Amino acid sequence: MRHFLLFCALSVYLFADAHIFLYHRFNDDRYPSTNTQNETLRKQFQFLKDNNYTVVPLQAIVDKLNQNETLPDKWVALTIDDGYRSFLSAVDMFKEFGYPFTMFVYSQAAEKNYPDFLNWEELKKLESAGGTLSFHSYAHSRQTRLSKDELRDDFKKGLELYEKRLGSKSAFYSYPYGEFNDEVQSVAKEFGFSAILNQNIGAVGDKSSPYDLNRFALTGDTALKPLLKYKVLDAQWLEPKTYPANGNITKVEAKLNSSAKKAQLYITDLGWRDVEVKDGLVSYEMNEKLKKSRVRVILQVGDKISTKILVKD
Repeated sequence: MRHFLLFCALSVYLFADAHIFLYHRFNDDRYPSTNTQNETLRKQFQFLKDNNYTVVPLQAIVDKLNQNETLPDKWVALTIDDGYRSFLSAVDMFKEFGYPFTMFVYSQAAEKNYPDFLNWEELKKLESAGGTLSFHSYAHSRQTRLSKDELRDDFKKGLELYEKRLGSKSAFYSYPYGEFNDEVQSVAKEFGFSAILNQNIGAVGDKSSPYDLNRFALTGDTALKPLLKYKVLDAQWLEPKTYPANGNITKVEAKLNSSAKKAQLYITDLGWRDVEVKDGLVSYEMNEKLKKSRVRVILQVGDKISTKILVKD
């Protein structure tokens, strides 16, 4: 019995996964699709505290991955994209709970003092509130629509400003709008970031790449409990590689590190369906029109999940 209990305890740890959450605006009713009210934020933070989650700096998760160490199951990192001024209405709550955060900075907005955004001096002050700053592009463009030269120019211009104004290099990068493809990812890697973050539904585990870290975007009255149940599904996506030129998705194919015989497949606006897994391979044929220019394709086995984003250029 003792050995059985020890095995159960070890199993929980060995298959543990951490989670990264993403916020944008706070207490700003003009933009409900990216806004979080303070009462919701307090509810979320209290849930983490009451359920013994540890909110760690993003760097702690990246360090574990780079050192090939198991991620504790109850680790959570908090990130904020864009640097909206509305964060000042919520920063005291981060301080109250003692929760560190990473703010991803849109350089052009800070440099040109756009009214809705924090300027460089205000961004620097966030470090005293437990914040770490990182880079979120110069122009906040739809990067899948840019050429490689345009991408490199955006990175160079934005990072030069970032380093000049803040006096430090950016350890991390997050994609504007969470949109990327293989080319965008390849260019981003050229700039020496130790981690790159997306906006895909999922968790972070031992098999996660530091250059493709999943983050849940939190908006509205989002409950954390169901999101924290998700684990990493170790999947190699084979098809589709990119958004189909004619807008029709004809096949989803992925290699899973799983002995499961069944999986669930989700495609934005097309819903869920059951699919077979044969010798670890999902190969599902269809012929359906994609309805949006940004589509998430999700494979789920139990509480394990893998997500791919397809963006129309």
